[in-house]
Amino acid sequence: MGIVACPTTACPDGTVEGYRSRRLRIAAASGYRQIMDATALRAAQAPLKERYRQDPASARTPLRATGRIASPGVTFDVGQFAGVSRAGLHRATVGDGSDACSGDMLLKAVLACAGVTLHSVATASGVRLHSVEGRAESCFDARGTLGVDREAPIGVQDLVLTFTVDTDADDDALARLATLTERYCAVGRSLAVPPSIVVRRP
Repeated sequence: MGIVACPTTACPDGTVEGYRSRRLRIAAASGYRQIMDATALRAAQAPLKERYRQDPASARTPLRATGRIASPGVTFDVGQFAGVSRAGLHRATVGDGSDACSGDMLLKAVLACAGVTLHSVATASGVRLHSVEGRAESCFDARGTLGVDREAPIGVQDLVLTFTVDTDADDDALARLATLTERYCAVGRSLAVPPSIVVRRP
């Protein structure tokens, strides 16, 4: 997942194709304030960083999601922060659109992680963001997931995250923000490694 920062919604002449070839773009637009400043963020994170330096094993942080088959149709209920989401087949694979698309859910997770990472990096770097809007867009080849064509790719493709930010930061600061957001976005970095899947009895 690549990241490019542009100070306006249009990239400079002569670099448009280079920017489009990346996976995530940051552009400038407008109205929001950061609540925590760089000093407060560093002070809050300092004890954690020191503990992880002294005890690397303690930095390995468990994550967990649970779900079950409990609804009609070809669906799967997944517990989320705000409640249960019923995931089902996409319209492209005979779903009727009444259930959540797991692909959309994946994009939301990537967007959330990248957005929080961008906010954290900006705060730590002293880059003031007056407003931020993010959008994740992608696609998948239905032939692959339906087994129509063994050569067709399976999975989310051409993922693009666009953050539109209003800031007084210069182009170099935006470029650094983009680079560090890409480097430290845990969910985005995870997309390069397919999950291990285990099916077992209770």
